[in-house]
Amino acid sequence: MTTMPEHLSRILMILGPTASGKSALAMELAEKCGGELVNADSLQVYRGLDIGTAKPTMAMRERVPHHLIDLIPPDAPFTAAEFCRCADLAIADIWARGRRPIVVGGTGLYLRALVHGLIDSPGENMALRAELTQLAAREGNEVVLERLRLVDPLAAARIHPNNLVRIIRALEVYQQSGRPLSSYWAEHGFMPQRYACLKIGVHVERAELYARIEARVDAMLAAGLADEVSQLLASGYSASLKPLRAIGYKEICAHLAGKISLAEARALIIRNTRLYAKRQLTWCQQEEPINWVEYPQNFVSIQHIAIQFFA
Repeated sequence: MTTMPEHLSRILMILGPTASGKSALAMELAEKCGGELVNADSLQVYRGLDIGTAKPTMAMRERVPHHLIDLIPPDAPFTAAEFCRCADLAIADIWARGRRPIVVGGTGLYLRALVHGLIDSPGENMALRAELTQLAAREGNEVVLERLRLVDPLAAARIHPNNLVRIIRALEVYQQSGRPLSSYWAEHGFMPQRYACLKIGVHVERAELYARIEARVDAMLAAGLADEVSQLLASGYSASLKPLRAIGYKEICAHLAGKISLAEARALIIRNTRLYAKRQLTWCQQEEPINWVEYPQNFVSIQHIAIQFFA
């Protein structure tokens, strides 16, 4: 373990790709170390999105307190800045009661913002976003990405071609500030940390991870994912809402709209979840040193590291 700044509050962060076992490890560590969990999954903050987000059950929440779960309805906005504000309050409260905060989740932006803060860049330009989204729908993401390459080749090289939201955001920043987003990233790298953070990553071999993803998707479908989405739509929530465009929900929305069969929806969810897991691993490779572990095989060693960190 690296030396941690003594003046900063400490948090343990459990990360890794989806279906790697992050939540199970965090639960067991919390029980052994007197901890409470702070959710860093951008979808679990929404009420009503339970099955498709692998949200902890009520029984799990009774065993270990969870924070930042079921905060808002599906049509309410929730930004990384709002996440940081809520997480800061939860972490301070956990420490004030003599407990230990364990942050768990796979949303890279949330995890990075919590430790390093957010980039002070221009706000939203909804007209430009709509224009670029329509352009991508007509001519493909590559056309929008090529625009970004012309003004910010570093950002264009770093952002995945399928991540249209981030491509548009980079163009939005450049148009409003005259500065490439990559220059903001460079400045941000010198900002001090907000927390002393020990990062534990759950390592799973690729073939095993893919098998777990397939099993998880089948379990979600068996648990009633289609019914969950149907109830959300029946409650008046639009399929165009951000949380309902997430993996698992958008495919089931397409199925319920008669565009694809349930078997096709299943295959797409598995494929898209695998791609998402690959992007999560790429993100992890860009982070500061992560203590990669195998769980549950090496839990005793993991527990020792965690107790040492919080001591």
